[in-house]
Formats: sequence, C-alpha cells, structure tokens
Amino acid sequence: MTFSIYEALIPTLIRTLANLSEIIDKTAAQADSEGKDLKALLEARLAPDMHPFTRQVQAASDTAKGSARLAGLAVPSFPDTETTLPELKERIAKTIEFLRSLPKETFDGSEDRTIELKMPGKSFELRGADYLTSFVLPDFYFHVTTAYALLRHNGINLGKVDYLGAWYGIGATGKT
Repeated sequence: MTFSIYEALIPTLIRTLANLSEIIDKTAAQADSEGKDLKALLEARLAPDMHPFTRQVQAASDTAKGSARLAGLAVPSFPDTETTLPELKERIAKTIEFLRSLPKETFDGSEDRTIELKMPGKSFELRGADYLTSFVLPDFYFHVTTAYALLRHNGINLGKVDYLGAWYGIGATGKT
C-alpha cells in the first residue's frame, strides 16, 4: 500500500487545526480566570515586523485551504475579519469542514500536478510534491507554531502536549 499525498496532508492539517482550536479554548479559559487582556493577546507579535496572533491563525487557515490546489480544486476565500477568539475558532472550524469535504481520490497523482502559486507581484509554478514539502507544510507549521509561541510568550500555560494534541505519547502501535 502506498502512502498518498492526501494521507500525508489532510489528516495532519485537520489534527493540527483541532489542536490550535483547543489551544484557543485554553487561552480563553486562562485569560478569563486571570483577567488577562484578550485584545493584547490577539494583537501580540514576536517582533514588530511580524503579524499578530490573529493573522497567524488566519494564515494557518489560508495555507491549509490552499492544499485544495493539490486536488485541482478552487481554494475558498475567507475574509480576514476575525477580531475575537470565538471568531478565530469559527474560522478554524470552517477550515476543518472544508478539508473534510475534499475527496481523497482528487489527490491521486497530485505529486506531479503543476501548482501555480500566486503572490503579490510574482507567480510560481511548482510540482505538487514540491508544493507540499516546500510550501504547504512548512508555511502551515510556521504560522501554527508562531501562534503557539505568541500565547506562550504572553503567559498562557501551554506545553508540547497542547501543540501535538491528544495522541502525544502513543507508540507506533497506537497503544500507550
């Protein structure tokens, strides 16, 4: 049995987005119990030239949705209007719902599909496998990790288990 692009990508994106949603729940609970300023958390940046927490979550969503290119499908556009933790959780849920709707078979042969990636002022053509390994996964994890780091840096009690999710610590057999 071969390991497909779909299997390498979609379940991973869904699991990590679900973990990010749980991190947001934990953030909201701690902020509420400690009287933390939610606006400050949402606007937190690691450096002045980096995007704030809100944009990190939006960018993770955008990159995950962009994986539809590998299936030869259109990428949905979500407006970047989220200003609260519940709105960010809703965006994550919509992204997960979209990823779950992608038919597995549409990814067949995607490793060799030509992917056009448009950015302001330039456009790139990548082979599907290169798009996956050189853009989608690194960019997605960059934004999720940055969102995690912003919260951690601002006093939210998070650990590696929060980032990796419930499966952490389970061996290759699926048993603890």
